[in-house]
Amino acid sequence: MKNHSEIIIIGSGALGLATAQSLLQQGAGVTVLERGAVGQESSWAGGGILSPLCPWDYPDEVMRLALRSMALFGGFAEHLYHATGIDPEYQRCGMLVLPPFNVNVALPWCAAHGLKVEQCGDGLLLPEVAQVRNPRLLQALRVRVGQLGGRIVEQCEVKQIVAEAGRVTHLATTQGDFIAYSYIVTAGAWSKVLLGEHALHADIKPIRGQMLLFKFDAPPLPHIVLENDLYLIPRRDGHLLVGSTREDVGFDKSTTDAARAMLLQRASLLLPALADMPVVKHWAGLRPASPANIPTIGRHPHLPNLYINSGHFRYGVTMAPASVEVLLNELNGASQTFDVKPYRWT
Repeated sequence: MKNHSEIIIIGSGALGLATAQSLLQQGAGVTVLERGAVGQESSWAGGGILSPLCPWDYPDEVMRLALRSMALFGGFAEHLYHATGIDPEYQRCGMLVLPPFNVNVALPWCAAHGLKVEQCGDGLLLPEVAQVRNPRLLQALRVRVGQLGGRIVEQCEVKQIVAEAGRVTHLATTQGDFIAYSYIVTAGAWSKVLLGEHALHADIKPIRGQMLLFKFDAPPLPHIVLENDLYLIPRRDGHLLVGSTREDVGFDKSTTDAARAMLLQRASLLLPALADMPVVKHWAGLRPASPANIPTIGRHPHLPNLYINSGHFRYGVTMAPASVEVLLNELNGASQTFDVKPYRWT
């Protein structure tokens, strides 16, 4: 049957494609369904900082997953580069955290978690924090999924997850019905809406983030710079990303003049050269927000062939390698490398 697969993944962001890659490497037959174009939502729109901002401010449940993923990411990116020839531009550029922050919390936390830290004037430099160039990472993942024999179906919106007798039987989509043995939801901000009555406690909603892009002849900063919730991310080729907002406006991806002016004003105080530079691009993405930033990963409690890997808020790209590891360990009945109870779909 044309629309039959061993495993169907719904959503082709970083988590969906990374999940597909790992399953294909294990020999599974995988189809990825995407409501729009591959990798054009939150994963594409993000800045690619491979660490939570001010990691000492997050719950242990978030940092456990993030730290595991940060340790895996270099190998993950290197494999993609060698396999596809597309460079995701993974680099340990470091992140300079400027006040305000609680140094009496930050320094002991970094020491306890093995995260290198250096005091730089009033700020803290985390020299091992890395970044990745999101659009190139997604390009590499897409090519890799194709190399491994995965099928990607774009412009295919899932209208209903149909279940009978305690199992998902098929997906009703805008391109007909799709049938699989197992189904994995990696639909980001759309996950809860997509799941409908099956969502249970997967409380995921969209939060808009707006970003600005500038272009210098050479990188204008040696590190990522963070002040409160404002960050400046220098790319190797001189591009500079400035972000980001946190707006609870539903599924509205439009950009606003107010956000543009606010981001430009605050960024110009940190890097005065920006005041006279044109904005190359201004965009918005919808992050899949969840309570306390804790994603949901694993098997549905009532439908044993339905899984989720979603709700990572700002950190879907950051957490992708470890989140895929957690999900595949559950799928394969393998032991986990750390306590995964906080992420369960209960």
